[in-house]
Amino acid sequence: MRLVNHEPHAIDLRTTPVHLGLGSRAKPVEGFAWDPEVLQAYSAAVAGDGAEGRMVAIFDGDGFGDHWERHPAGDELVVCLSGSVTVTRDGGGVPDRVVLGPGEATVNPAGTWHAVDMAGPASILTITAGLGTDHRPRTAAGPTGQAGTSGQGTP
Repeated sequence: MRLVNHEPHAIDLRTTPVHLGLGSRAKPVEGFAWDPEVLQAYSAAVAGDGAEGRMVAIFDGDGFGDHWERHPAGDELVVCLSGSVTVTRDGGGVPDRVVLGPGEATVNPAGTWHAVDMAGPASILTITAGLGTDHRPRTAAGPTGQAGTSGQGTP
C-alpha cells in the first residue's frame, strides 16, 4: 500500500480509494485492501491528517450488509450511485432508516453506528472520516447489543 502523489491516469474508486488530506491534497491509495495489515499501513501513512483526513471510495453490492460501523472522528457522506440502498442507523436501540435512490445521499453523524443494505445490485460512493473507525458483526441485536435494531434479515 502506498499513497500516490500525482496520478495522471483514470482512477477506479472501486479498487483504488483516494485519501483527501490536509492542504487540500488528494492521493490515490495504491494497493489498498480491506485487510488488517493494509488498513494499519494506511492508518499510519495518513495519521498526520488526524480527524481531517477522508477516504473516498465506491462499493458495489447486492443484499444485506454483514457489519455495523461507526466513524468517531467525523461525519460520513453516503451517496447512492445506482440501485437502491437502505442506510440503517442505531439510534440507541431504535432503528432510523433512510432509503436512497440514484443521486440521493445521507450523512451518518460522527460516532453513529450504521449499516448499509442494497436492494438488488447497487453502488454507493462514500466519503469517510476513517480515523478510529469501529466495526461489529451484524446480528439480531444492534451494534451495542441492544434489541430492536435492524438484523441481517431485516432491511
